[in-house]
Amino acid sequence: MLNPHQRGDERGARAIDAPSEPDADLPHGGREASRFRMVATVHLVLQRGDQILMLRRWQTGWADGCYSLPAGHVDGGEPVRAAAAREAYEECGVTIPAEPGGLSLMGVMHRRSDREQMDFFFRAQAWSGEPYNREPEKCDHLGWFPRHSLPPNTVSYVRRALWEPSAAPWLLEYGWEG
Repeated sequence: MLNPHQRGDERGARAIDAPSEPDADLPHGGREASRFRMVATVHLVLQRGDQILMLRRWQTGWADGCYSLPAGHVDGGEPVRAAAAREAYEECGVTIPAEPGGLSLMGVMHRRSDREQMDFFFRAQAWSGEPYNREPEKCDHLGWFPRHSLPPNTVSYVRRALWEPSAAPWLLEYGWEG
């Protein structure tokens, strides 16, 4: 039997509807509009030996001229592994299975800059296709770089994440100093 406060979405998941009247015992009186929301992004490490695939951002309005990993926002209703696999194809034309055998979690970064973000870093265990620049309107160079000798114009939080040991998933907080 379904809970009367639940509904199914197109993916079959269930979401709990907010009560029709605010609950005085909840923060903000239970008002959904007052709840904090955070942007979630995925970053993908494609590695050959000690070389990591990096993209140089161009005409995006953010960190243009800097190198980063293939990355992007998680769409609503989309699992993070599926988002990473989608971004790999959209940005560099490779196909990666979205299941755990295709992607392994490297770590998570809770980051603060002009907004708060939760960044999920995945390593591609295997992929098919040769990487190429599928978004020339957003990227002007795609190349392989040694992990311990990244371009000097690498996005700082990406550089920080790539310094972490790869043995176990890690959790970083970045941009909270000062």
